[in-house]
Amino acid sequence: MESILESLYHGNLHPDENIIPDDLQYSILRKRTSDIIEVWKERLSAEEFDELEALLDLYGQTHGMELAASFKCGFRLGAGIMVEVLTGEKGLAGRLSVDGDKTQ
Repeated sequence: MESILESLYHGNLHPDENIIPDDLQYSILRKRTSDIIEVWKERLSAEEFDELEALLDLYGQTHGMELAASFKCGFRLGAGIMVEVLTGEKGLAGRLSVDGDKTQ
């Protein structure tokens, strides 16, 4: 088994692919979503359903961006906590939340 650093180096770290919420409501909501999409597929014309799918795809893309930003924020905060604990430097968490991601 590779170490975390080896996995990172080889491009084998994909945490987003391994996340399945353990909340019992998750599978219920996934099933309801799937059932509702099937209802709309039957109700709409093929062209209208394609438009709905395009909208859902756009939502999925924006949601993925939000998840990535949330991951970066959480990782940055976790690293900041470690630095603060190890160095005793105070105020790092406040600077991290202000600086954030400069690419946005």
